Amino acid sequence: MDVKSKTPTQGAQSLRRALAVLRLVAETQEHGIRLVDLVAGTGLNRPTVHRLLQVLREEGVIEQDEETRRYRVGAELALLGMARGNRFPIRGIAEPFLHDLAAKVGDTVFLTIRQGADSIAIDRVTGRYPIQVLATETGVRRPLGVGVAGVVMLACMPADEATALISGNARRLARLGMTATGLQARVAEAHKLGYAWAPSGVVPNTSAVSVPVLDEHGEALAAVTVAAMADRLSDHRLTEVVAALQDTVRRIARRRRELAARRTR
Repeated sequence: MDVKSKTPTQGAQSLRRALAVLRLVAETQEHGIRLVDLVAGTGLNRPTVHRLLQVLREEGVIEQDEETRRYRVGAELALLGMARGNRFPIRGIAEPFLHDLAAKVGDTVFLTIRQGADSIAIDRVTGRYPIQVLATETGVRRPLGVGVAGVVMLACMPADEATALISGNARRLARLGMTATGLQARVAEAHKLGYAWAPSGVVPNTSAVSVPVLDEHGEALAAVTVAAMADRLSDHRLTEVVAALQDTVRRIARRRRELAARRTR
C-alpha cells in the first residue's frame, strides 16, 4: 500500500510539507490539533506551518475551531474522498468475515490497512458483549506501530524496511510517548508470535490483539483486530481469540484469491 516512489520527485517540497501537516491534522480527527503540536510533529518552523495552514484553510481542506483554535480536517477533503468510494476492495471482501468474527467472540472487530507510514482503520464491527471497546473510529490515521494492527503489519515486513519506517516516524512516535526502540521490540515479538497483543489498550482496562491478512507472497494486505475489556483477552481466552482471528484472516485471504482467479478466467 506504500504509494511513495523510491526516488522522491524534485521541486515538490511545499506540497510534501503541506501533506505532512495534513496527515497530522487527520490523526486527531474531530478533536483537532494545536499549531504548537503541528510544529513539533513536523519539525518545520512555526511561520512555515502557519503559512501552510492558511493555504489549506483557504482551500477548505482543513478548518479551525473558533473556540479552541485547533485545526481539523475540512469538508473539502471529505468530499474529495467520496470520489473513490470503492478504493479499498479488501473491505468488501472482508466484511462478512468480520461480522462472523464479531458474532463469535462478542467483542469489537477492526479492519486496518497500511498507507505509507501510517495505519488506517477502514471498518469496525461491534459484537454482542454488553461492553464494547470503541476507542478507534474508522478513518483514524496513526503512525505504523501505534496500535496492534500497525505493529503486526510492521512485523510482516523485511527487518530493514520496518526499521526505516519506524525511524522515519520517530518524531511522531515521540509526540505520542513512544520510542523507536520500544516499538522495534514489540515488532520483534509480534514477528515471533504471529500476532500482536497489547494487554493494556488506549482506553484504561482494555486490551487488543491483531493478526495480519497475508497475500500469496507473505506480505500484509491488512490486519484484523479484536478489542475488548482487558479481562476478556487474558490467558486462556486470548488463545481462543487468536485462533478465531487466524481462521478469519485465512478465510479472507482465500476469498480474495478466489475472486482474483475468477477475474483471470
